[in-house]
Amino acid sequence: MKIEVKDLTREEKVGQMLMVGLNMTNPQKKIEELILKYKVGGLLLYRKNYKNYEQLVELINYIKKLNSVNKVPLFIAIDQEGGRVNRMPPDFENIPSANKLAKYQEENLVEKASLMVGEMLYQTGFNMDFAPILDIKRFDDGQAIGDRAFSEDKQEVIKYGIQTMKGLQSKKIIPVVKHFPGHGATTKDTHFVLPTIKKDLIELEQEDMKPFEEAIKAGVDCILVSHLKIKKAAMVYPTSMSRKFITKYLRKKYHYNGLIITDDMRMKSVRNLYGKNKPIKKAWEAGNDIILFKYGKKEKVIEEIIREVKKDKKKEARVNRSVRRILKLKEQYEINGNEIQQKEEFVKTINQGIHEIREKIQKGSVK
Repeated sequence: MKIEVKDLTREEKVGQMLMVGLNMTNPQKKIEELILKYKVGGLLLYRKNYKNYEQLVELINYIKKLNSVNKVPLFIAIDQEGGRVNRMPPDFENIPSANKLAKYQEENLVEKASLMVGEMLYQTGFNMDFAPILDIKRFDDGQAIGDRAFSEDKQEVIKYGIQTMKGLQSKKIIPVVKHFPGHGATTKDTHFVLPTIKKDLIELEQEDMKPFEEAIKAGVDCILVSHLKIKKAAMVYPTSMSRKFITKYLRKKYHYNGLIITDDMRMKSVRNLYGKNKPIKKAWEAGNDIILFKYGKKEKVIEEIIREVKKDKKKEARVNRSVRRILKLKEQYEINGNEIQQKEEFVKTINQGIHEIREKIQKGSVK
């Protein structure tokens, strides 16, 4: 049965706009509260949540079974880039970093790797990946972005970023391109501090935003907005919390009608400046479709947002627009509550493919 906005209560609609990260061991009780009480639309899983492939499949099946009482299936997301950002259990070999894949000269390993990652995620029960990175590599490998970016050349970032995006899409994994408007323009890490980009918007449009513009033209489903200040732009709040930036810039300038999701609104960069809950509310008011945040001990902020929606019809109309986008994407990707089966042979096949990629990079020539 197709679910429409009119079929959902206010509480259910607000829930669809929330994605909660669970960076903890034994997250089952927290998951139960989020799904049954708050009816959240998505969960972001971390490596702490499972020790191996068997536990990962068991956890995802537990999530799906719990959510079967709700009307809308869940986004089950992971932050799987490869290289130093690897969230899969140790049963799986790790894909090399984006920069290493893009540098291999003999054949296009980027496309092969994206198909392999897509298949690995789909078969283990995920339906969304916070990748690829469309930032331009401007600093050393070990910096916040560094070797996570495909290249120093924006045209290569566009080429390989869109190839990765298309590869994931072909395996029914929703790619979330990041970190708009361009985390590569700063060495500072938004997990810890709030960076200020010392460029004006015109410079950013011509360089760091260009890969995102091309991804929009190529049919991107979801864009992640990072916590960045732009020195020469009239913005009170960082990009992730700025209504001017989200609605008047990303939406209107680029004619983008896909999903917009925030980076984690409980990163130290925003929490230390604005507190635990204010960033979540400001990001919601700014026009983001999905607010991502790590789970806290008591999530009163969800109830506060629901109260705001109940007393203001204009805010409910804004919620409806976001929820329509969310429901449309879930339907498009045929997201469902079907149980996942463990497949040991599948793990061996994936590992063999990843191993071959790693060997080619080690033996082959690089730029």
